[in-house]
Amino acid sequence: MNIWKFISNHLNENRRVILLIVIESNGSSPGRLGFKMAIADNYQILGSIGGGIMEHAMVEYAKKLFVEKSFRPFAKKQVHNTESKKHQSGMICSGEQTILFYQIKPIVDDIAIMSKVIQCVKDNCKSILSFSPHGMKFGSALKLEQHFKSDIKNENVWEYHEKISFKNELYIIGGGHVGQALSQTMVQLGFYVTVFDDRPMLNTMEMNSFAHKKLVVDYGEIGNYIPEGKNIYVVIMTFKHVSDKDVLHRLLKKRCKYIGLMGSKSKVEKIFAESEKLGFTGEDLSRVHSPIGISIKSETPEEIAISIAAEIILIKNKKTS
Repeated sequence: MNIWKFISNHLNENRRVILLIVIESNGSSPGRLGFKMAIADNYQILGSIGGGIMEHAMVEYAKKLFVEKSFRPFAKKQVHNTESKKHQSGMICSGEQTILFYQIKPIVDDIAIMSKVIQCVKDNCKSILSFSPHGMKFGSALKLEQHFKSDIKNENVWEYHEKISFKNELYIIGGGHVGQALSQTMVQLGFYVTVFDDRPMLNTMEMNSFAHKKLVVDYGEIGNYIPEGKNIYVVIMTFKHVSDKDVLHRLLKKRCKYIGLMGSKSKVEKIFAESEKLGFTGEDLSRVHSPIGISIKSETPEEIAISIAAEIILIKNKKTS
């Protein structure tokens, strides 16, 4: 369940929820920036801030806050080193993290904000949710280049802002069996998935209940539907090589994190040769991952989807200098 939906459900039951958010993370901390955990006053829990003894201690700490007469949001630092003189978490993995404790109450304003956030997640609207000691705000005009932003002076003076959207977006051009299987896999991995095809009433498109969005489009206009960005991933897998080539040419100049082209080695070589004749350079074509996926001798659509997903995750997690 989406953590915002979890919170909303409990607010509608007239319950309070303490939201824990990792608003700072350094070194080998298990809790990364943006990790969340929600704890309701009936002690139901969803999410994680890094696990282990530290997480257990923070959960128990949060539970005790429900009996306090008053609650002011605060930030609590945790150092994962038993030799630290302050803020020891009990873990030995090194690194440190700062956790925001914020109580969300069953009042009109908080319920309304959670409702807007849930709709925003559904629409991938990219609005900003902000927390500060003064309260929670949705729809800030703040522009975020990254997904998260925090400014911490001390445990009582801090700000945290988060873009309410999927951090990574996958665009699949081709709604066949592999596109359907890949949609399922990538949604499970937290990607916002959009599938395109140029064939109306395609059975596999209609059966694809996993993708967030499905569109029947003219492939000649595909460039209008694919944005650029460091979190944009594109997989080309139409049902014929001519449309694969056409789509590739329309997207090749776009600056995306990943562009993959499905096809046999001979098919890919032919498409690349034809592309070079049209003026695309070796540098242009070197950005294309093809034949697509990690080599695991995959055969079924589901196996092919796993191989593609593995390659995308490898690219996503690759550190750049």
